Amino acid sequence: MATTVDRLIELAAGRFKVDASGISADADVFESLGIDSMQVLELLSELESEFDVEIPDYELRGVKTFAQLGEVIDRRL
Repeated sequence: MATTVDRLIELAAGRFKVDASGISADADVFESLGIDSMQVLELLSELESEFDVEIPDYELRGVKTFAQLGEVIDRRL
């Protein structure tokens, strides 16, 4: 069974056409996907829909890696 972080990486990589096998849980979301802040907002909207959660902006402060983002989502599940 895939973990939340595994699913995050697969979804994000698919969305931005990046090879998921080269992305680790500790990878920086921006750097590993080659995206900017507007694209991150699009990704977050997609993730909220996929995981059926609502993530308040304040919970995303300081979140940089897929592992950190996975922790935020897991708290909301």
